[in-house]
Amino acid sequence: MEANQAETAIALREIQSVVEDDIKEFYHHFRAAVRVEHGLLNLILRYVLRQKGKRVRPLLVLLAAKTCGGINERSYRAAALVELLHTATLVHDDVVDESEKRRGSFSINALWGNKVAVLLGDYFLSRGLLLALEHDDFDMLRVLSNAVQRMSEGELRQVQRTRNLDVDIDSYYRIISDKTASLLAACTHCGALSANTDATSIEHMCEFGEQLGLAFQIRDDLFDYGSGGIGKPVGTDLQKKLVTLPLIHALNVTNSTERRRILKIIRRGKGTRQNRKVILDFVETTGGLAYAQERMEYHVKKAQTLLENFPDSDARRAMHALSQYVIARKK
Repeated sequence: MEANQAETAIALREIQSVVEDDIKEFYHHFRAAVRVEHGLLNLILRYVLRQKGKRVRPLLVLLAAKTCGGINERSYRAAALVELLHTATLVHDDVVDESEKRRGSFSINALWGNKVAVLLGDYFLSRGLLLALEHDDFDMLRVLSNAVQRMSEGELRQVQRTRNLDVDIDSYYRIISDKTASLLAACTHCGALSANTDATSIEHMCEFGEQLGLAFQIRDDLFDYGSGGIGKPVGTDLQKKLVTLPLIHALNVTNSTERRRILKIIRRGKGTRQNRKVILDFVETTGGLAYAQERMEYHVKKAQTLLENFPDSDARRAMHALSQYVIARKK
């Protein structure tokens, strides 16, 4: 397992090397966008900037821009805008989920409380808005505002469905398209916009991000069933009564008696080790894991096919490799 983790880490570094200098320039723009000189906010921001994330989303922006013609000043701003938005959502998510850790470090709400965390998320959102407005990047602001709306709608739709354990495959796809794929689509969309490419290329690049986002979320859902590595703790989604693609498929193909039995266990909300094992075994034996794996690979293949609309380049090959990384990652 450790060897596999090392391999995926090396793969990501190789992908990043294609835009290594541009990533450094992005960091400069991101830090400048949130810089303040004093007070509690400065202390918290320094803590946030020290966190070492993969920065997949700004990487997507830069690779999309380079694939579509070239990286410029607007591309760096687009990457900073995306990271501001993404960081805001992570901070708010930790409050909603009552999470005490983020990427192995204490979350903002764990250290400074929910009120400060919510306000910090709001601060990141406002800085993103101002950054776009200060440079008249109205096209990118429109794309990202649409992504925020979709993300919010997707999360609310998931809350509603979870309460009733009423999620079919169509509903599931609508939820993950909005709450996850929308932001990755916004990354590639803004990257293409910054390169001043043609409308058809922008459309292809946006759809690449959407398909990649669907695969990304299905990979996350597979982690909950212990599939392929050391992601989040097994059974986390089940404890929250989140019905994801592996379980949806399993419930669809089983008989009515078994379906009622499994749903009864989930409704009780008793996340004992024995109950989790019952559900995990049920999903595996009914082909739920295999089905989700197949769908994940389908979306990645569809994303890779879209890349064929662009001239061959180091950046295009890096985007292809990034799509493979998304489904091979271990967390």
